[in-house]
Amino acid sequence: MSDREKKMAAAMAAVSAYLQQEEEACHQQLTAAVAPPKRQAPQMTINLWGQSGRQSMMQMRNLMQVKAFHHRF
Repeated sequence: MSDREKKMAAAMAAVSAYLQQEEEACHQQLTAAVAPPKRQAPQMTINLWGQSGRQSMMQMRNLMQVKAFHHRF
């Protein structure tokens, strides 16, 4: 094998390796764009005392409104 053939084979191997790396990088970008990483939903805790207090306030306001409308008519 002549010196020129060796250089040509080395250049072709380098170009082939470069193209293969570019193809893999492109494939990874496409899969990342198509399927975004899944995020977990934040953990939510229910404060029963707070919920009970808010419900009580809403009921009291509703009773006050009903009483206010009752006196107007």
